[in-house]
Amino acid sequence: MPDRVLIIDDDPILRHMVRSFLELAAYEALEAGDGPDGLAQAAHRHPDIILLDLMMPGMDGYETCRGLKGNPTTAAIPVIFVTASADPTLNRRAYAAGAVACIPKPFRREALLATIDLARKQARRRPDQGAPPKAVARG
Repeated sequence: MPDRVLIIDDDPILRHMVRSFLELAAYEALEAGDGPDGLAQAAHRHPDIILLDLMMPGMDGYETCRGLKGNPTTAAIPVIFVTASADPTLNRRAYAAGAVACIPKPFRREALLATIDLARKQARRRPDQGAPPKAVARG
């Protein structure tokens, strides 16, 4: 069974592009268009990894990540933020909210897949310790 990745992003074009990347790499891709839908899908579908947009209307990525980490059902799922911002303050806030990595937009397919693979491997090695250590990928 392929690893399941949940893409939470308000941009349908980006979700489609990422879904295509993931499916070509033999991942199962799930999509959510906003934070509340992402929280519900994560709790119901149990993805192995979550790709989360930082800037979304309504419930932003920080609030969504805190919601994921605050729910025992989803707390151990590694969250990778995908953001168009290069502001290091935003990245620090993402890590404080529970992210394991931040990938800047635009990103290269290879950087995205490598970051997902690293987070997946770390999560499998450390299942008793919750979220894996933080990692940063540069595109």
